[in-house]
Amino acid sequence: MPTHFPEEQALRELASVFEETFHSEPDFLVRSPGRVDLIGTHTDYNEGWVLPAAINRSAWLAVKALPTPLVTVHAVDMEEQVAFRLTDLDAHKTLAGQDLPEWARFPAGVAWSLQEAGLATPGSQIALSGNIPIGAGLSSSAAVEVAYGLAWSHIVGWKVDKMALAQYCQRAENLYVGVNSGLMDQFACLFGQAGHALLFDCRTLEWEAVPLSNDVTLIIADTGTRRTLSTSHYNERRADCDAALEALKPHLPDIKALRDVSPDQLETHKDAVPEQPYRRAAHIIAENERVRAAAAALKNGDTAGLGKLMDESYISTRDLFDASGPQLDAMWEASQGHPARLGGRPVGAGWAGCMVFLAKTEGCDAFIEHLEQRYQAEVAIEPTIHRVETADGAQVVEVN
Repeated sequence: MPTHFPEEQALRELASVFEETFHSEPDFLVRSPGRVDLIGTHTDYNEGWVLPAAINRSAWLAVKALPTPLVTVHAVDMEEQVAFRLTDLDAHKTLAGQDLPEWARFPAGVAWSLQEAGLATPGSQIALSGNIPIGAGLSSSAAVEVAYGLAWSHIVGWKVDKMALAQYCQRAENLYVGVNSGLMDQFACLFGQAGHALLFDCRTLEWEAVPLSNDVTLIIADTGTRRTLSTSHYNERRADCDAALEALKPHLPDIKALRDVSPDQLETHKDAVPEQPYRRAAHIIAENERVRAAAAALKNGDTAGLGKLMDESYISTRDLFDASGPQLDAMWEASQGHPARLGGRPVGAGWAGCMVFLAKTEGCDAFIEHLEQRYQAEVAIEPTIHRVETADGAQVVEVN
């Protein structure tokens, strides 16, 4: 059944843990939301359009500035603690000389990216917690990246705009962590607006907030499976898209990304593209059209139209992009046949993790029960299913 997390209480508890761990009070707290992408699978790194929304699941930091070039991060939920030197980030090592664990590459990577941009990153003591499931497709990695970036920005008082900060965080994930992700996740974590989805052009960086009707509810269905981006097929799919682009360029010399290719152009030059890259490109090109159609549906109050487009996105993700998985497929099938259901698709990169469903607010509890029972009967895994609300972007929170 739906689970609620009172954020103020969580922040108070994190401040208390910080004090117990570091024997002093934090200077401030940071809240950075996860995100759900209503539609736009893998379109961001193809310079296309996406339609995400920040949600009321967050990463939280309690932070204290230090005069020494050391960062110590206490990961409360994992019961782990790591320290590293800000003067030796290229080594990817802890203070004890061990390889940084994967979760600690995010603060080190953000510090590295900021330093590369000429921005100071002061020493810090940090306690980290949150309620975004890791590896579930709700952008836990971008949420923590943004939180660390915002924390150092607050300490130093940089005059860096939010889009630049999003790009610094993306650069950390691409070049330090090793995942060739696009900008959508960091953008959504920073620019989220409660009650709205965000139509974002990943080439021009133009965006607009699109109202989400109160008549519908977003439901996150966690399949109980996980994937790790750096070890998944994510980078392979990006390489397939690049291969399709390179195969098309001799015939379409003006294109710079798959967003520049129309469905008719792809079909005209189909024989020039190897089969697998062709299928990836076919998904991306159609998905870009679906994203803009989805934003138009929201503006017109056509929630049924949005739901239909989400279903089409799922089918294309599954059949053309091979980015679904057995449990995601089972969850989508289990959702069928309920009158409150409008549509659904995987969130994030795919393969495992969560699906997002759009349901009529009146009847959504019955839909959740329907989904739980049918999914568990099919795969013998008890899912976690809950309503989520759209949320504002990341912010610094005073301790008091």
